[in-house]
Amino acid sequence: MPNIKSAMKRVKIIKTKTLRNQMVKTSLKTSIKKFESSVDEGNIEKATTAFRMAVKKIDQSVAKGVLHKNTAARKKAQLNKKLKSISA
Repeated sequence: MPNIKSAMKRVKIIKTKTLRNQMVKTSLKTSIKKFESSVDEGNIEKATTAFRMAVKKIDQSVAKGVLHKNTAARKKAQLNKKLKSISA
């Protein structure tokens, strides 16, 4: 544990930021899993709505600094490819 007062404050701040990042990552993973399960079912309407939600969560995680923008672009491209595969 740190002995300096400012270092103790930083430890608290890091804990809250870590918790926020975990929450963002968890909701992102959940939305992606929902999309993938709807793709596996073959339901195009459900997959389309889940795709929109997953893209929204990806964009939010980029805005909050949890994901890098190139990583987000790659994930969105992969999801879009899966969506196109069931619609064709």
